[in-house]
Amino acid sequence: MTQHSPTTTEPSTEPSTDPSTEADSAVEIWTDGACKGNPGVGGWGAWLRAGGHERELFGGETVTTNNRMELTAVIEALRALKRPCVVNLHVDSTYVMNGMSKWIAGWKRNGWRTGDKKPVKNVDLWQALDEQVARHTITWTWVKGHSGDVGNEKADELANRGVAEVRARG
Repeated sequence: MTQHSPTTTEPSTEPSTDPSTEADSAVEIWTDGACKGNPGVGGWGAWLRAGGHERELFGGETVTTNNRMELTAVIEALRALKRPCVVNLHVDSTYVMNGMSKWIAGWKRNGWRTGDKKPVKNVDLWQALDEQVARHTITWTWVKGHSGDVGNEKADELANRGVAEVRARG
């Protein structure tokens, strides 16, 4: 997996451009995954905003699925926060939303097995996400993809940059 160093998209006189260091403000995060073929070349993107600061994160993999990229985007965004934060997390993935709001408690209770005793798909990523979620206070917000939400459009652009980078290395 490739991850790019975050870029600051707005000049700041602050000593840090890390949104997680902003005192008394929630971090707004939008995430998205993209896959060209499913499985196929995939990318993930995350846009983080707090106070007057912004960060862009993106990366990709040569052979993956859309669901894995959606999960990776959220994991990498939360990992980028240097300390526990209050987060408003915007996702367009019903897979991620349902996993976090409906399924994960049962999976954990059942030893990471589904209701019909099958192993949970993408268990490595669900466990990594569960670990990151435990660090923060998160409000989950579902947004409809490709519907004009500025943050979602930015995250989609970043995910596609991840795909393009993987293809360029190809």
